[in-house]
Order: sequence, then C-alpha cells, then structure tokens
Amino acid sequence: MKTRLANYGADDACSIPLSNLDVSEATRFQDDSIWGCFERLRREDPVHYCQDSPYGPYWSVTKYRDIVAVDTNHRAFSSERGVTIVDVPDKHWTQSFIKMGPPKHAPQRDTVSPIVAPENLTKLESLIRSRVRTILDGLPRNDAFNWVDMVSIELTTQMLATLFDFPFEDRRLLTYWSDVAVAIPKIGHAIDSWDKRSAILSECLDYFTRLWNERINAEPRVDLISMMAHSAATRHMEPSEFLGNLILLIVGGNDTTRNSITGGLLFMNQYPSELRKLRDNPKLVSSAVSEIIRYQTPIAHMRRNAATDTIVGGKQIRQGDKVIMWYISGNRDEEVIENASNFVIDRKNVRQHLSFGFGIHRCVGRHLAELQLKILWEEMLNAGLEVKIVGEPERVASNFAHGYSALPVQIAA
Repeated sequence: MKTRLANYGADDACSIPLSNLDVSEATRFQDDSIWGCFERLRREDPVHYCQDSPYGPYWSVTKYRDIVAVDTNHRAFSSERGVTIVDVPDKHWTQSFIKMGPPKHAPQRDTVSPIVAPENLTKLESLIRSRVRTILDGLPRNDAFNWVDMVSIELTTQMLATLFDFPFEDRRLLTYWSDVAVAIPKIGHAIDSWDKRSAILSECLDYFTRLWNERINAEPRVDLISMMAHSAATRHMEPSEFLGNLILLIVGGNDTTRNSITGGLLFMNQYPSELRKLRDNPKLVSSAVSEIIRYQTPIAHMRRNAATDTIVGGKQIRQGDKVIMWYISGNRDEEVIENASNFVIDRKNVRQHLSFGFGIHRCVGRHLAELQLKILWEEMLNAGLEVKIVGEPERVASNFAHGYSALPVQIAA
C-alpha cells in the first residue's frame, strides 16, 4: 500500500513522490489546500495516473486544453459508467441522460431543455428579481447570519421549486435531497451507508412519483415533471431512471448556483479592489458573474471512462480506464487563462472557463445560473448593500461539489 497523501501536512503536496499524489482527497477541498496539488500536476504531470485511491485507480486530466479534448470526444470517453469519481454499487445505480451517449441522450436532454430556453428565461427574470429583493430586504441588519442558508440556498431552492412546480412549503427538501445525492457514504457521517442514501432518495422518488401521477393526467405544462411525463422520450422511464434524472436536475440546479452565490461574495471580500471596480461600473456585472463561476468552479470534476485505447497529453490510456477531468484545475491553467490564480472581473475572454463543461453534456441550465447571479449582484448594487464577512467560510468535504456549508456575514450599517 502506498503512503496516502492524507498522512502529509497541508503544505507537503510538493515534497512527496509524484506517484503518491492523490488529488481526490476530500479533506483538501474542505481545508482549501488543494491548489498546490493541482499546480504541481499541471507543471510536472498534467495527465497523471493515481494507482491507489479510495476510488480505485484513475487518471487526472488537469490542463485546460486536455480537458476540452476529453470532454468533447464522447465516442472515446464515455459517461455511461458515471460522472463522478466514485463507483456506485450496482444495487444503488440510477440511470440518467448525463450517463447516456447517443442516440438516447439527446431526446431526453431535449425534453427538459425548453425550460431554460431564452424565451422562458425572459419570463422568469421578473420573478427572480422579485424574489431576490424580498430575500435581501429580509436579511438581518444588526446581527451576523449565515449567507449560505439565508441567501444562496434560499434563492436556488425557490427557483428549483418553480422549475418542478414543486410544493413551495416543502422546497427545502430539494436542498436536502441534493446534498444526500452527492454525499459519498462514510462511517461517522450523516450518510453512513449506501443503503441509507438509497432509502432517503427513495423518499424523493415517492414524492415526485405523486407529482408525476398528477401531471400525466393533466394538460401539459411548462414544468420539468410535466415535460417528462408527456414526452415520448421519458414518459416510459423505469422508476430508477426517473430518480436518476431527478437527481441530475436537482443537483444541477442547486450546486452550481448556490455555491457560486456564496463564492462570489467571498471573492469580492477577498479582492476589495474588484468590488470597487464593480461598484464604479455596474455594467461589469455579467463579466463578474462569469469570473465568479470560473473562480469558484462549483463542480470540481467530471468523470469519463475510456471507450477505447487512446492518448491524452502524450499518455497512453487503456480502454476502461477511469479518467477524471478536473475542471477546478483547468480553470487555473495559466497557459490558457492569464493571471488565472487571481480574481479579475474584467479579464479578457472572461467566459473562457470550464465550469459548465463542453460537448454533448455541457450544462443545460448554465444560462439560468448566470441569470440568477446577475440579478442578485444587480440588486445588491442597486440597494447599496455592503455585506462583510465576519468569520471563516466552512467548506464541504467533497471532491465533486466544490462548495460551502456556512459563510458568516454581517450587513454594514
């Protein structure tokens, strides 16, 4: 057994043998010490093989151009064995369209994509703006509070409830199910077994099945459940496939936006000159949103498996090998993104980031995520709201959902 990286201190990523370096260690994402590991891999071994990890052997692809090459080649790199580094036991496996290739993938994706089409986003904009104003107006003015809970989660969960036409009073169940879905079972944690995870997600399936039965017997409407219930591509799904697509849509609609909302506030506090730049020129909001999403990279990685023997970055990858595209590393690649380790809201080519992926699995809800962030910052600027961070952020222990559980803040008087 090789020496595990977790046995080393947080600053020892550059002192251990390269063959022992395992960037999947969730604790390094939680304590924010992962950056030196990825910097070393980009410099010394951009396509790196890790033989020994809790998730089995895998390849790390850490540079921007190599990630794009993998992500856009679905014939050579398949998502059909999953999109996260963890191997889900067969008993607990759920299918979804992100785990499919052509020809089945496109019809299922096309079933739900109209809900985030430009014409529907235009209809949603005024609703989002109204909700943002209500949330901001209701924040404490004299006491510290958790920005993650009161703003990031609340805004995204309200939006998810709207997209599903989900009972509004139960909307926090969506956040709960999202967190359970991305959790890797571990003894001593809230989700300590695959059976427990599946039991909770079966409650999610039961709840949505009731909604499905209501929608399939009603006229088609513009909500995700009705769309799936009335589409030839999805109306005959097995329950496990329905659950898989629910998880995909809930996690996709939750983690990207909520963690970017939190990260954006954190970065503006860490880089006050960028916040001043934004206040002096509010027209930079759209650019700032793209930079927030790059700098946060809310989904740290995506997985593929090699469908055939192939070469990436000069390395021979064998059919069946697990290949991890570390978006979080590619977004800091100085060869493509100038001054990549700094937060710069008016940088050139600001939309040139990896956070939404590329190819046939590019994030279907990316424009909605950007819209929510844009409106939030517009309303904060319009209100002259100055939010100061008054404690350390609490990050989640996950190598997939790169995010936060708490950010203590206070609104300046």
